[in-house]
Amino acid sequence: MLGRKLADRYKIVKSLGGGGFSKTFLAIDTQQDRRRCIVKKLQTDSDDNFTVRTARRLFSTEIKVLKRLGKYDQVPELFDNFVEDQDFFLVEQYIDGRNLKQELQWGRRWSEAKVIAFLQDILTTLAFVHRQSVIHRDLKPANIIRRRKDKKVVLIDFGSVKSQRQPSRTVVIGTSGYMPGEQSMGRPNYSSDVYAAGMIAIQALTGRDPAKGKLSANPKTGEILWRRYANVTPALAEVLDKMVRYDFRQRYSSAMDALEAIEPLAQGGFFSRRRVFQAVGFWGMALLGSGVAYEAFKRNPSLSQALKKIFSAAANREISSRQ
Repeated sequence: MLGRKLADRYKIVKSLGGGGFSKTFLAIDTQQDRRRCIVKKLQTDSDDNFTVRTARRLFSTEIKVLKRLGKYDQVPELFDNFVEDQDFFLVEQYIDGRNLKQELQWGRRWSEAKVIAFLQDILTTLAFVHRQSVIHRDLKPANIIRRRKDKKVVLIDFGSVKSQRQPSRTVVIGTSGYMPGEQSMGRPNYSSDVYAAGMIAIQALTGRDPAKGKLSANPKTGEILWRRYANVTPALAEVLDKMVRYDFRQRYSSAMDALEAIEPLAQGGFFSRRRVFQAVGFWGMALLGSGVAYEAFKRNPSLSQALKKIFSAAANREISSRQ
């Protein structure tokens, strides 16, 4: 495929890998300012009739869904689809950045503020996808790209999507560690995507990869045992616990419901830090503005150093919360 020009337009420059149903390539659009784009080719690992039919159906569904999603900023735009030499292709927008699998592969733990910002970002996109009656079904770090230009996360790979307008039992698709029980039985729903988003957030907080079995579950309840590996506030922990409940009926029913639970944490976290910073500032200014302060600092220089440390700690927390 390398060097081949498809549809007399898309020149293949690099293989990006693929899954069981398709192969993905980086290409140059020679008719559109030589912009980079992604070319996906329908290509199964098996010649089994059921596999081929399933792959074609999923490929066709992906094209329909991308058309339905349109030009939403945090979903790749579909540029083209065609058949050449009896092979099926689609062409979509290239997202410049790196996927979250690369960010998380070293087991580095994210701050709570960064995890909350991620959840706001991905749940906003998922809420849009769910409003189009679409379940992604394969939400995982490798399918989320942090865009280089603005650091926003973009949801990619809609090759496993399912329309909620057709709620019947379906073929099992997903990734172990991010796929909840009902999805593994062929009955995914919107909350299945919420579960996956919660598992990614837990992985970011704990540095433990659920796809590698690094997070265990309670043998009696099926609930994920993760809190002991994370430094997290009870408020966020409760939201994450509800996102990844074993029983989907106890989860947030959609991304919008989960987003509504996250938003107060983001706002409350920021304002509480700001109030702490202001309180420390007002207290310090009051001391410095009084005659008592002068005598206190004169008799006890360590008090002055302590105040400086308080100011520094408050300022550092405010700065880190915005990163």
